[in-house]
Amino acid sequence: MRDDYIKDALKSIQDPNVLINVVSRRVKQLKRGNRPLVESLEKLSPEDIALREIIEGKISHEIATK
Repeated sequence: MRDDYIKDALKSIQDPNVLINVVSRRVKQLKRGNRPLVESLEKLSPEDIALREIIEGKISHEIATK
């Protein structure tokens, strides 16, 4: 994973543990065949695609409260 993507994604999702969970879930979806929500001229890993989607606001998260 690219360090600059991680730093930028942490601006959207401040908690590193939540960021890891969101990226992990999205990577699983991408590996199952879901299409990326961002375009790139370079070949990106599924992890970098997930981070770019977070950075560009294509993916959000919600924390459930009881």
